[in-house]
Amino acid sequence: MSEAKNYKEALHHPIFNTIAKAAAILQLDSYVIGGFVRDHILQRGTAKDIDIVAIGSGIQLAKEVSNLLPGKPKVQVFKTYGTAMLKTDDIEVEFVGARKESYSNDSRNPVVENGSLQDDQNRRDFTINALALNLASENFGDILDPFKGLDDLKSKIIRTPLDPDITYSDDPLRMMRAIRFATQLGFKIEEKSLQAITKNKDRITIITKERIVDELHKIMLSEQPSIGFKLLEKTGLLAYILPELIALKGIDEIEGQRHKDNFYHTLEVVDNISENTDDLWLRWAALLHDIGKAPTKKFSKKIGWTFHGHEFVGSKMVFKLFKRLKMPLNEKMKFVQKMVLMSSRPIVIASDVTDSAVRRLIFDAGDFIEELMTLCEADITTKNPKKFKKYHNNFKIVRQKMVEVEERDHVRNFQPPVTGEEIMATFNIKPSREIGIIKEAIKEAILEGEIPNEHDEAYQFMLRKGKELGLTAENNKDTK
Repeated sequence: MSEAKNYKEALHHPIFNTIAKAAAILQLDSYVIGGFVRDHILQRGTAKDIDIVAIGSGIQLAKEVSNLLPGKPKVQVFKTYGTAMLKTDDIEVEFVGARKESYSNDSRNPVVENGSLQDDQNRRDFTINALALNLASENFGDILDPFKGLDDLKSKIIRTPLDPDITYSDDPLRMMRAIRFATQLGFKIEEKSLQAITKNKDRITIITKERIVDELHKIMLSEQPSIGFKLLEKTGLLAYILPELIALKGIDEIEGQRHKDNFYHTLEVVDNISENTDDLWLRWAALLHDIGKAPTKKFSKKIGWTFHGHEFVGSKMVFKLFKRLKMPLNEKMKFVQKMVLMSSRPIVIASDVTDSAVRRLIFDAGDFIEELMTLCEADITTKNPKKFKKYHNNFKIVRQKMVEVEERDHVRNFQPPVTGEEIMATFNIKPSREIGIIKEAIKEAILEGEIPNEHDEAYQFMLRKGKELGLTAENNKDTK
């Protein structure tokens, strides 16, 4: 990491010169601040979002910048927050006037008044986000670092500019942000901040569910999500947000028989799956795949600890959890529910891979069979090398059998080879329960391997089934 105090190379995009020119016209100082500066120093790629703070009106500065740009891009003004935003090329620039803030106990929304650059840097959540680059022509690219944010970047520390107890109490969302940044960047939260988060954990209840979930998503999409969830658990925040996970903690022992700690097992599964997919909702499925184990845990003297039906119970819990957190109750939720419900199916058949079991697995998983297999492979967390190899080999056998069965039987996205219309025409009947019975019987016969997934074989089966139901075929192809 560079120790230089000037970062002109960070400001190579033409937009910065335009902002500097507009600021000069308005005779006000302007600075690039926050994430853009942090990510440039960390060499985390080119940021698409830029925050500009003006010592004066940020809205006026945005409008002047627009006037100087080709095509005069539209300026969106947010009067409530005193901010403005415009898009140019592939970059989104947000402008705000320097301000200072004061808070009440029941809200994270501050009372805002005009302030200096120092006031604005004081209100920032972390020292690494308080770094500012000067856009004035005579000091272009000079860094302003009042809280030793550069040192914290080098030491990989999350620290607040001011008293952490006040910082986190004023805006409790910062507790989530601290943990999110620690997870994304691989940084440590300094001890005073960690203590302050723990002390103020109950303040998270004033934050909207949507803002909390937004931070959870970013933790989930990080390279190693377990870092964030361990911090959420350590500080006590997780009990307020996802008590279903807290319920998985701990190891019970009766008569010398123990079960694994399903909380830490779950975090391993999430990390495992994160190595293989960026699918947010599949990662959520990994996080929630065992939540039904807490309410279904029982001890039997004969077989030890059991979690019968935990997949079914867990899938029902997914709906309640999504609803409580105001997450989307749509196809995304149904996907997570399906993955949780089916999470043990490939494991059950792995030791006895029959054609019929694989057909049913493919049929029930449908388009999501690959995601389900990815989840189940991530669920292997044993530290025994022989067992680890054995389980993965079993899944390789399942995958191979899936290919063979699908090529032969075509059960994925299954469509009955005999339609309801054909059944009605054959037996000269109107829509009735018998049609459903026959179609279900044909499907079961195909999945069990009694008949191939072909029209003629299914047609003959239909005739036999219809006869059992007392139906008479008219002009059928073959009544023998």
